[in-house]
Amino acid sequence: MSRPNLARRVADAAEIALTTRKYVTFLDVVTGLRWLHSRHVDTWRQGRAATLAELAAVDDARLLDAAAALGAWARSKGLRPVETPYLSGGRDRRELRFTTSGEQGPFRVHWISPDLSDARVKQLTERQSKAPDLVVVSPLEPWTCASCGDTGPYLIMEEDRPLCLTCGDLDHLVLLPSGNAALSRRAKKESVLSAVVVRYNRRRKVYQRQGVLVEEAALARAEEQCLGDEEAREARRVRDRERRAEQDVDYQARMAAEIVRLFPRCPPERAESIAAHAAQRGSGRVGRSAAAKAMDENAITLAVVASVRHLDTDYDRMLMEGVARMEARDRIRPVIEAKLSELRGRSEP
Repeated sequence: MSRPNLARRVADAAEIALTTRKYVTFLDVVTGLRWLHSRHVDTWRQGRAATLAELAAVDDARLLDAAAALGAWARSKGLRPVETPYLSGGRDRRELRFTTSGEQGPFRVHWISPDLSDARVKQLTERQSKAPDLVVVSPLEPWTCASCGDTGPYLIMEEDRPLCLTCGDLDHLVLLPSGNAALSRRAKKESVLSAVVVRYNRRRKVYQRQGVLVEEAALARAEEQCLGDEEAREARRVRDRERRAEQDVDYQARMAAEIVRLFPRCPPERAESIAAHAAQRGSGRVGRSAAAKAMDENAITLAVVASVRHLDTDYDRMLMEGVARMEARDRIRPVIEAKLSELRGRSEP
């Protein structure tokens, strides 16, 4: 990839993050470029990789090129640089490295929009500077503690070595499963020592939160607090659900309108159906991505492609017949391209 082409792609990824959050990080760019998946970032933040580069699809030099391109783009936009620390979620809390050698500063800079108030910038900086939660992993595969040679249901990383909770001095904590946000938040606040428990989901290819390890006495205090204001929290949950529903309706309407703009021959009812499916909250589909929320043309097109793939081709039947997924996609590519041209109002030569 040439430098001008890289600069353009970096700018596209950065624009999406800036539109969505009013600030841009190097991680936004490399995940936007698809050099790294969010699961790789999670692994690195947990302290389970020596550098981010060893998980990336490109080498150290290419990551440095991307950081330089981001800096040039950000300065041209008048964004404010704020260098922020990246600390491991492992027990050692070591400073995370992006590459094996060289200056790490360019990777740590957060580029902040001048539209953000000083108070908001201070809030963002303090949040990033705060040491991350300790992360405990519920492993999928058999493992052995690097200290005692035993095993267990959870491990925590320390200096790139897996430790059991006993060797990590966390075996006095109890697990509070996910599901009650208020209880988890209060128990964590009450507990002097706590750790978030995650487990890798092979199907979705992400680490998912399973709960939090807290002190037993802290959990008891948190439960008492939750009993005291249950009615008020239930009323707030109802209001929040209504607000989110209104936001979803507005977002889906804007996405449907953008689909019709890009594909003028797409019937409005189909555009609405595509938007409702792609933008379903919690689905993890392309419509919930930062790019789609910024109405990025490529993300919107991917949502239409997904609809065409399942409704206008034999793709699903091929999968049922045992055809490999990528082979099936290769077979249907001409059909998809023809359908997209039709929806755009273009005739095939």
